[in-house]
Amino acid sequence: MKKLLLTGVALIALTGAANAAVCTGVTVADMKGVAPGAFPQQFELSTYEANADCTLEFTANPDIKALNAQIQGNPALPQLVDRIPSEPLVVTPYDEIGTYGGTLDIMSNATEAGTSDMMSIRHVNLVRYSDDLQTIVPNVAKSWEWNDDFTQLTFNLRKGHKWSDGSPFGARDVKFWYDNLATDTNIREKPKDYVLVGGEKMELVVVDEQTIQFNLPSPKPGLLSHFANHYAQAFQPMGLLGEYHPAVVGQETADANAQKIGFETGYDVIKAYYGSSDWMDTPTPMLAKPELVAGMPFAAAPTLESHIVISENTEGRRFVANPYFFMVDTAGNQLPYISKQDETFVSETEVRLLKMVNAEVDYKTQALNLDDVPLLLENQEKGNYSIDIKPQIRTGTFSFNVTSEDLAKRAVFGDLRFRQAMSVAINRAEMNEVAFFGLGTPQQYVPFSPSPSFVTEDMLQSYAQYDPALANKLLDEIGMVDVDGDGMRELPNGDTLVLNLQFATQGISAKLVELVGQSWKEVGVNTTVKEVTTDEYRSAQSANKLDVTMYAKGMPLAVVLGNSELFTPPFENYFGQRTAMLWSEYIDTNGATGVKPPAWVDVMGEDIKAFQAATAGSDESNALGAKLVQAMVDNLLFIGTVKAAAPVYHSNKLKNFPQFKTASYSYYWAYPYRGPQWSLSE
Repeated sequence: MKKLLLTGVALIALTGAANAAVCTGVTVADMKGVAPGAFPQQFELSTYEANADCTLEFTANPDIKALNAQIQGNPALPQLVDRIPSEPLVVTPYDEIGTYGGTLDIMSNATEAGTSDMMSIRHVNLVRYSDDLQTIVPNVAKSWEWNDDFTQLTFNLRKGHKWSDGSPFGARDVKFWYDNLATDTNIREKPKDYVLVGGEKMELVVVDEQTIQFNLPSPKPGLLSHFANHYAQAFQPMGLLGEYHPAVVGQETADANAQKIGFETGYDVIKAYYGSSDWMDTPTPMLAKPELVAGMPFAAAPTLESHIVISENTEGRRFVANPYFFMVDTAGNQLPYISKQDETFVSETEVRLLKMVNAEVDYKTQALNLDDVPLLLENQEKGNYSIDIKPQIRTGTFSFNVTSEDLAKRAVFGDLRFRQAMSVAINRAEMNEVAFFGLGTPQQYVPFSPSPSFVTEDMLQSYAQYDPALANKLLDEIGMVDVDGDGMRELPNGDTLVLNLQFATQGISAKLVELVGQSWKEVGVNTTVKEVTTDEYRSAQSANKLDVTMYAKGMPLAVVLGNSELFTPPFENYFGQRTAMLWSEYIDTNGATGVKPPAWVDVMGEDIKAFQAATAGSDESNALGAKLVQAMVDNLLFIGTVKAAAPVYHSNKLKNFPQFKTASYSYYWAYPYRGPQWSLSE
């Protein structure tokens, strides 16, 4: 008789399957004649068993009890069949059924800088992009449905899914995230664009424990794409955080619960666990308030990810496998294969490169540039690692601070002729050869990347030609002349102008910044170049202290459909390239403070709302997209350089590691490449 695999959760019907063999597993490399499921490289359980004509028997990491013991607050483990959902996601490994164990070693720049590499390996959201970067596939959600006009999106979750502490996960955790965290102004002063539709809130309805309905005030077909690529997860543990939320248990109870563990208010506890940012890797209470760890219900909030943080300090973090993770491979082994993840914080570029050369790292993409490739290639055989050169989606981009606190600079930076001059002063062809080994494409910044059909070659090359004579002519017209005879131009009022080009290698190539700085000097605009840490760069950018902001920038069409930040001040989030901070302040305060943006910015804000509401690929959508791009290239708020390539570093001990299609944050680094099925060989 067929073995009952999920006792008390889902009794699998025996009819027609009593003699089915136990599944031995298939891989992407060898499907053994098994027909694919509805989505690439993964199956729902019933589909896999039917297609493979076998029965999955589930197996856990033999060290999982010891790993669970390291998770503060977790109870003793029940049997595996009581830990995984009755509807687990069956993942097809790329090359082989992996082996359990090992520690994945990765570097980040700092606590909240350069951590995406690590996060993207263990990350989950309601859905994700497959590795073709086109197909959205189930993940935490088993399925979804849109209504006809894209104003209602319903997700069906997995029965029996549990948080990493064994508590039930369901639709209420999604609604709690939206109502009580993402749109609660006590947590976030201003809701993020991605949780709004045309600037308005959605309504989330719990249909039942496994069904959550998003009701939109207007169409937004790109909302699904947002959940497929974004780091911010659409769920948080209501069972834990709700005990401290006034809207759930009442103000008095929330604060009393908080005071029992050493906090003043319930919101203080929520912010310790969840933070006021949407970034997943804000410090946990272990770092923020180490003296309180013993009193906290959990040192870190329970997760649905493949690994959970167990320790943290200023030097790094350690993670262990989530014993309740919802994925299994095609032989029934619970994922992840890799038992532990160690993340080390290294702020210095040279030290990070040395660690990679010495094979102290298993995987790295973020904060690597083509500048680094010669050294890495020279040592890859000795270090037993590989370097893959992959296209980037984003382009190194520069922007002048049109809301500078220095009014003389603001006047110049706000003059379109100045921005045109600085664009044509850049020798992009030379830059491509020197910084990118001829592998890139010189172009102007257009927010969409890769370029959809509505982006024309004229747009891509607008003021992207190398024309120092035109640059000098435009600068002369502005009144920027060399007053003191040192060969460098002064501001029209006679003040000295030196552009301080502060950059972080996480965001842009050092060689690229140096070449741009030299190009600008050659037309008489003085520059200095200084590398800073990512945190220093972001802090100065947020404080409106930078003359020039610079970072890799651009998004695929599918991402823009769900996220309008590239078209509304300050034109990206805290973790990317922002500019015109005081335009943003003016909009946020309804004109009470800040600087009123020009009319074209207001028009663009309305156009991006209409673009997101339109059907992608329609005449209406394409016309709006072209209008948005034209506004960007006509006003040159951002100046593009060369769209190039970047390296992906990975140890040869890392198995089931595929060829990435892009070295890019835009699809969230490794997320499409299924980190839970990576494994380590000895």
